Formats: sequence, structure tokens, C-alpha cells
Amino acid sequence: MSGRSIAFVVIGDPAPQGSKRFVGKGVMVESSKRVKPWREAVAGAAYEARAGQAPACGLAPLDGPLLLRVTFWLPQPTSLSKRKAALGPFRKPDLSKLIRSTEDALTTAGVIADDARIVRLDAEKRFTPMSGHTGAKITVEEIGS
Repeated sequence: MSGRSIAFVVIGDPAPQGSKRFVGKGVMVESSKRVKPWREAVAGAAYEARAGQAPACGLAPLDGPLLLRVTFWLPQPTSLSKRKAALGPFRKPDLSKLIRSTEDALTTAGVIADDARIVRLDAEKRFTPMSGHTGAKITVEEIGS
């Protein structure tokens, strides 16, 4: 790997980018009320990380081919048996939808120029330890030269 990178942790409730619903007169709204707070949490953590790394990382968005690594920490349902809990969070929310909402937040925060720049992805969902926080660990790296 070469180029600039940024890594940070987001504390919050990871929310999937759901479907939009039509409310009339050409207006579409996000169907999930949890997406906006998640995006704000990601953007806030990204702003802090960028400010802490400047000028080494610079404030210009990461551009070119990018690698996104993200681990989502989700709450473990109390009703889940130990055997099923050991398998990890194999139910909702969808990993791909969690990634979509996070990519949008990274673009909004100015961390990446465009989520179309992401050419490699390493993502997973895990249960958070019972005493831990939900959220995500995010790393974005410019790859190539």
C-alpha cells in the first residue's frame, strides 16, 4: 500500500442504508430513521480524525483507487443462544447496506472524493462484547500511485 490513509473508530448504532419511500411531488425520503444519526456519527468521527492527522494526511479528500476496511460492532441479542451467538451476526442488518450508509457518510465528510473510488473492500459484522460500545472501526487507504 502507498499513499495517504485515515483510520478512526465510530461510537454509535450502525444503521443500514435502506430503501427510499416516495412521499409525493417527486420527493423521496429515507425509510429508516436510524440512518441519519449513524451518518452523523461517522462524519463527526471522520472530521476529528482528519483534524488530528493534518497536515500529515492533509485535508483534501482521499482520491484515486481506495481500500476501505470496516468492522461493524453490533449488539448481541439477549435471546440468541450461545451456539448461534458464536456464529456471529448472521441476520439483519445486511452488511452491504451498512457499507452503503458508511460510504455515503465518508463522502459527505470529505474523507473520500467519491465512493466510486473504492476498488477494494474488507468488511465484517461482529457482536460487541456485552460491556462494549456499538459502532465501527474504519480505515481508508489510497492504493497504487
